[in-house]
Amino acid sequence: MKEIERKFILKELPDSMGEEPVAVLQGYITEPDDSVEVRLRQKGSTYILTCKTGQGMTREEQESEIGEDLFQQFWPLTVGRRVCKVRYKVALPNALMAEIDIFEDSLAGLKLCEVEFPDEASALAFVPPAWFGREVTEDPAYKNKQLAIHGLAEK
Repeated sequence: MKEIERKFILKELPDSMGEEPVAVLQGYITEPDDSVEVRLRQKGSTYILTCKTGQGMTREEQESEIGEDLFQQFWPLTVGRRVCKVRYKVALPNALMAEIDIFEDSLAGLKLCEVEFPDEASALAFVPPAWFGREVTEDPAYKNKQLAIHGLAEK
């Protein structure tokens, strides 16, 4: 399945943070230089295994919900390649949803926002609200895998 999304560094938080936040813990099984990402994610009480390929705004993504036991079995493979964040979902115009991630631990202070789109034309036509800030969709330093492995590079 294609995932089409754009990512931004938040300049400020929106007036309303929308739904109740959910804690997200994610780790990467694949090595830093692998072109394929294999990720484990715990989102509240849900456990997900994800495989992503590609770069930039449009990527291939396959996700499967897994049990906690399988998550715990593979979680040790992610040591040194993890991020912890709190995610908020905020409704945007045109039935779009902003996912705001506020990072914790070594990435504390980083606030990113992602918006998924039904097609590339919608993604390219999207005009972000002023509170979004700078776009980092094409900047590999802001991919979650890079943040998990290398932390935030000085820009």
